[in-house]
Amino acid sequence: MPKGPLMIIGGAEDKVRKPTILKHFVSLSGGRDARIAVIPTASSLGREVVDVYDALFSKFGAARVDAVRPETREQAHDPALVKALDEATGVFMTGGNQLKLSSVIGGTPVGEAILRAHERGAVVAGTSAGASIQSSHMVAFGVGGSTPKQRMTQVAAGLGLVPTTVIDQHFDQRNRYGRLLMIVAQSPQLLGIGVDEDTCGLVEDVDGDSVMRVIGKGAVTVFDGARMVSNAHEAPRSSPILASGVVFHVLPEGSVFDLTTRTLVPQETEVAAEDALELAEASRDLRQLARDIAAADATPAAIRRRLKLRRAQPHPSDDTATPQGDQA
Repeated sequence: MPKGPLMIIGGAEDKVRKPTILKHFVSLSGGRDARIAVIPTASSLGREVVDVYDALFSKFGAARVDAVRPETREQAHDPALVKALDEATGVFMTGGNQLKLSSVIGGTPVGEAILRAHERGAVVAGTSAGASIQSSHMVAFGVGGSTPKQRMTQVAAGLGLVPTTVIDQHFDQRNRYGRLLMIVAQSPQLLGIGVDEDTCGLVEDVDGDSVMRVIGKGAVTVFDGARMVSNAHEAPRSSPILASGVVFHVLPEGSVFDLTTRTLVPQETEVAAEDALELAEASRDLRQLARDIAAADATPAAIRRRLKLRRAQPHPSDDTATPQGDQA
């Protein structure tokens, strides 16, 4: 059985006007058959945050929404919480403090149940802190800024749902370019992924590769440091870090990126049916104009009259169309 989709949400996802991302999560979880487990451990809001997502997911048609809220590592061994995750078709981790989330559930039965859910095909989604913990290496905390500087952030272990990556969130809104690039400079084997607010990187298995499609109003930024040159190993504390040769991708909605091969997946341009008909008509007119000019059997005025009459005729596919003679 293929692994389930992963939804890496950059935080502040729209919940009212255009809740595209959350609706998509419920749909992937099974729609009216969806059984969703909400993990609000990272949040300081308590039951309130569960109530918000419960109301939203129920509104979008989910059959059941359960709260899985371990506050300590001991509670993360609770068989009832593990059972809720084992029965879920969708798992949603809320925002908050990602270091709290990882320190409470990492290496516990609850953490292992999340991994099992992914392995059996359930959707695992997370927003903000819930996005960061999906990577193998997680941004624990740090300051913003566009320039990578030594020790501007700290890294902790994530769940490893998206291997050999480090994920950051609220990316452009909180100017987190520098801290993500600092981590990539120190560990060039990691793919740095920064997700904007109200934006999601949807990761799915495609022929054995992990392929990410971007949805939402922002962008997903990717840093590939596989061939970079850096002085991260010797830069003094708080000083800027050399980072040369980093491959930089900015992926807006609709972009598709292969995380396994680290390459952009080309997409075919979609043309609306109405636009396609106009293009086809213009092409026919140009071909006819070329033939008329080559034949030199008509004046420009006559050619214009022919085109005008041709456009006024019913489309050839219309069964009611009647042939008309050449009136040039």
